[in-house]
Amino acid sequence: MQISYRWLQDYIQTSLTLEKISEILTSIGLEVESLEEYCPVKGGLEGFVIGEVLTCQQHPNADKLSVTTVSLGAGDPLGIVCGAPNVAAGQKVVVATIGTTVYMGNDSFVIKKAKIRGVESTGMICAEDELGLGKSHDGIMVLDASAVPGMLARDYFKIETDYIFEIGLTPNRIDAASHIGVARDLAAYLAANTDDFSKDRDYSLPSVDAFAVDNRNRPIEVIVENAEACPRYAGLTISNVSVAPSPEWLQNRLRAIGLTPINNIVDATNYVLHEMAQPLHAFDADRITGNRVVVKTLPEGTPFVTLDGVERKLDAEDLMICNAGEGMCIGGVFGGQKSGISDGTTSIFLESAYFNPTYIRRTSRRHGLNTDASFRFERGIDPDNTVYALKRAALLIREMAGGQISSDITDIYPNPVKPFRMELNFRHVCKFVGQEMEPKTIKKILKALDIEIESQTAYVMVIKVPPYRVDVQREADVVEEILRIYGYNNVDFSDEMHSTLTCSQKPDREKVVNVISDFLSSCGFNEIMSNSLTKTSYYRQSESFPANRCVNILNPLSQDLGCMRQTLLFGGLEAIIYNINRKSPDLKMYEFGNCYFAEPEHDRQVLKGYTENHRLALFITGDKAAGNWNTPEQPSTFFSLKAYSENILKRMDIHIESLKISGIQNDIFVEGLAYTAGKNLLVEMGMVNRKLLKQFDIKAPVYYAEFRWNVVLQMIAQAEIRYRDLPRFPDVRRDLSLLVDEKVRFAEICDVAGRAERKLLKNISLFDVYEGDKIENGKKSYAVSFVLQDMEQTLTDKQIDKAMQRIAEALAKETGAQVRQ
Repeated sequence: MQISYRWLQDYIQTSLTLEKISEILTSIGLEVESLEEYCPVKGGLEGFVIGEVLTCQQHPNADKLSVTTVSLGAGDPLGIVCGAPNVAAGQKVVVATIGTTVYMGNDSFVIKKAKIRGVESTGMICAEDELGLGKSHDGIMVLDASAVPGMLARDYFKIETDYIFEIGLTPNRIDAASHIGVARDLAAYLAANTDDFSKDRDYSLPSVDAFAVDNRNRPIEVIVENAEACPRYAGLTISNVSVAPSPEWLQNRLRAIGLTPINNIVDATNYVLHEMAQPLHAFDADRITGNRVVVKTLPEGTPFVTLDGVERKLDAEDLMICNAGEGMCIGGVFGGQKSGISDGTTSIFLESAYFNPTYIRRTSRRHGLNTDASFRFERGIDPDNTVYALKRAALLIREMAGGQISSDITDIYPNPVKPFRMELNFRHVCKFVGQEMEPKTIKKILKALDIEIESQTAYVMVIKVPPYRVDVQREADVVEEILRIYGYNNVDFSDEMHSTLTCSQKPDREKVVNVISDFLSSCGFNEIMSNSLTKTSYYRQSESFPANRCVNILNPLSQDLGCMRQTLLFGGLEAIIYNINRKSPDLKMYEFGNCYFAEPEHDRQVLKGYTENHRLALFITGDKAAGNWNTPEQPSTFFSLKAYSENILKRMDIHIESLKISGIQNDIFVEGLAYTAGKNLLVEMGMVNRKLLKQFDIKAPVYYAEFRWNVVLQMIAQAEIRYRDLPRFPDVRRDLSLLVDEKVRFAEICDVAGRAERKLLKNISLFDVYEGDKIENGKKSYAVSFVLQDMEQTLTDKQIDKAMQRIAEALAKETGAQVRQ
């Protein structure tokens, strides 16, 4: 945000230096990012002097050149060769002296002593464009006869140097998004940090006492149909105006802050916008059909052409300013092409309103329209400023464009916005600040901030915060305001250092996350971080993640950020297609992040509350090994994902054999596995459904696993660390070839064998699976190895055979397995 120093002085008179003002503004939260000198004329007319042409004669060697002598008031006259057709003796002109830099558009040159066709020239008599005061180059600029030779051109043309503060305005400080807002904050600081509040430390507002209705010949009816979107709407009519360029002072003010002047009507509304942060809009009154302004929404899909000539399809929630027949303006965002001010406009309807920030923010994001007006409306302006700003603009327009105020002010404000009322405890202020503050100091700061003290006891005050401070609605916010004005640099810091010994809960969540992150990174995974805000559309057709469990955002920045994520899957798929589109298809990624859920009642209409769960997601796609001259490409498979997932569980000392493993198939996974511990789901993994991948335009298979990290941490906390000696006696391996039904899983084999031989059986592994024509239909062959060991003695053949017999019998009984010879 740009603030003009000269403009700022209209509201607060102070002798502080520019550097001191910058320091104060930064200390109170309005960070001055830069301070630059500004001049309305490039170069500031440095080196240009008023002169008088004493003589003018034809150049002896050129038909179109003249040889002149020019007096600069003191010293000898200058001999100047001039090519302008209108130069003549007796004229008062502007002379660029030797060494002066002349700017013409983007080009510049330095005036030097030179000989032109044999005649010496020691300066240049200038045209408008050479001075930067116009575009004409038809001849030199001839001044009024009263001009005094020797006078500096910058003084003659009253060129004033200004200084521009570039302020990095934070989103919560919309109250300071104007020159008066900055002056008000500066005055508050000076008032609170001095013993008196003298005149040069106060700030003043422009007077509107001269406002008066000239006649009532042009009333326009105003109807507000959507009072929620438009809590306050005011307007009046001004007739017989003359649209023309603005006066030079106003154009210079707007140019100084980076705006391009348009005409006196539009410039007046822009001036008031940057003066007091109240957006205004001027309509051509002759184009208001039916002499009626209606504030309402229009049906979904209604076409509307905005000032930039673009036809836009309106949303059913876009607030529109309409006449009796059609829309004229997207309220608070952008004007329409048909109702704007043109050179032929003679009567205007001037609007000043307070719009609901939520409506404006959504409309602005929907249409991608970010204007000075929407910037302020969507953050919340001062609802009490509406009529004052309207009067201020009307007086400016009447002054610059003539005309008469030809209607009373229409002000529709059914439910006035009340000040924010709250209690402020002196003790809390001191506690938050970190040192004792006198109650009189606190009250002095509150008064400087326009915060009214309604009542007071020994330790507590009841205060009213003005509505323009939309960011101050809690006691903590008020304390922050007090500290901001009191000065952070005024808070004492002790030389003592206090420390507290803390005992963190086990397991340490951050440490566990770091351990697994290191493990995955060492395995070639890359960590990603996705936005926790995501598209609502992802959940509309999802069975696994129903839309009624979405935590929706009340004021989303865009349609793509409409709700909080229920899963890490969609953010990961976005990252995958982003990388694939950039020729990086072989990916292994992981992400730690929170997922958010609304908890509906059984009737799905009422929310019980919200939950937040920590998750870990793994993504694998593409090839796990690139092909070369002697090795073919090795595509990633589900078993790669399964191995990494189970290794994570093992690293966390979670015994996989203690988990229940079941198959899953849903709208997320074509097929996969779910690992559960008791009733708690631990991890789901599988191949992502191709229908889902098609939504992201991903053609390659994607393997995905999602850990319920909260459950993992609970299991780690319950795990016991035990120590035992290395075995002194050897283990023994025995293999069985089992013929089983095709529905029997290896996990069942492990479970049955483990229960049949609890003491000696240490490990089970599957080293071959066969399904084919050499065995009967509906069967498959498992080759399974069993490792037996006794920690107390060496096993005998008899013990081994007996144990293997128990295992074989149990498998035959519970799974129907037959031992193949």
